[in-house]
Amino acid sequence: METPDQQHPTSPVSAPLNRVEERLWRSLQRLLVTLPRALDEDLLRSTGLSLTQYTVLMHLSEADGTGLRMTDLATATGLSASRITRLVETLRAEGLVVKRPHSTDARGSMAVLTEAGWRRLRGAYPAHLASARRRVIDRLDPVLVDQLAEELRAVADPLQARCRASHDSREQTSAYGEAVT
Repeated sequence: METPDQQHPTSPVSAPLNRVEERLWRSLQRLLVTLPRALDEDLLRSTGLSLTQYTVLMHLSEADGTGLRMTDLATATGLSASRITRLVETLRAEGLVVKRPHSTDARGSMAVLTEAGWRRLRGAYPAHLASARRRVIDRLDPVLVDQLAEELRAVADPLQARCRASHDSREQTSAYGEAVT
């Protein structure tokens, strides 16, 4: 049986994690699983919005013209194209977003935040903020928050850039695998 390093011979062999690194890695893995669930429960209980719905509304509110291409919204939220389509349809049925054809790409659609969507997002923000504070921020040493933010940004930024680049390269390929010019 091949090891992961044999499957990818250009990958450097990594040294085992030391005790502190292992503790950090396992804590981070638990956090990645449990924090979204906890934030989702808090938000659902207090506002009726799921964390995923809140995140979609938030990204739309931050976009130019309060709208995003569906593919860009999927990338921003980390959702598949089919999942973002279903979620936007749910939000559309609630009057929180509208879908419009893309102005320059006939194949593409835009999701646009409605006034009702703005109100719902603004109404949910205090509950989301309180949950984030209670679940994360208030549990951290205030002296370390800025440093921790920078350290996590240093990990997240290259990963996000890679996801965007991967998305962009997939988008430039037609359904038949040919480059789109």
